[in-house]
Amino acid sequence: MSEGEAILRGLAESVIDGDEDRAREFAKKAVDAGIDPLTAIKEGLMSGMKVVGDRFSRLEIFLPEVLLAADAMKAALEILEPLIVKEEREKLTLGKVVIGTVQGDIHDIGKNIVAMLLKANGFEVYDLGRDVPIDEFINKAEEVGADIIAISTLLSTSMPYMEDVIRLLKDRGLREKYKVMVGGGPVTREFAEEIGADGYGDNAEEAVEVAKKLLGRA
Repeated sequence: MSEGEAILRGLAESVIDGDEDRAREFAKKAVDAGIDPLTAIKEGLMSGMKVVGDRFSRLEIFLPEVLLAADAMKAALEILEPLIVKEEREKLTLGKVVIGTVQGDIHDIGKNIVAMLLKANGFEVYDLGRDVPIDEFINKAEEVGADIIAISTLLSTSMPYMEDVIRLLKDRGLREKYKVMVGGGPVTREFAEEIGADGYGDNAEEAVEVAKKLLGRA
């Protein structure tokens, strides 16, 4: 195994193990070895995060391990990302997603997992948090030039607000500008179709695949 291959493997394993210090160490080694930071991210960090996502979907690991992996990846990215020129950074990003739990609902664990896996798969994610007013989704999407607006809820009482976001997009003449995804405990594929959403994810892994398909990246 070459030095470069060993460093890429070290980056991947540090993410899988959720080891922030080791992730920083291998990120610095990648820089010192002259490895393209884009390669270090894609073939090192993101390959490790894919393993984490696969294990999570098979229930081999749980949320705390996923959070540790995300923290390790973030630690390495803080070293590698500033070295990527703007044009290359845009290539690295599959698309921009504005995500949040809609107003009236303060549950965010599921939303956080979706946001995390979207980031791990190369999306630029703007997480608005929970109890987000409907117009805030649109305002943020306009501000950052988003491709997708992703709306989550765990409460059936907040589901109508999802349709309100779509209605408000239409009222502002912006409906064709954004893909709208919905998901969460009480949300169904039928409901998503009924309100005119573009995509629905039954779980975090499916949400990532749907996002890729909506942007022609699958």
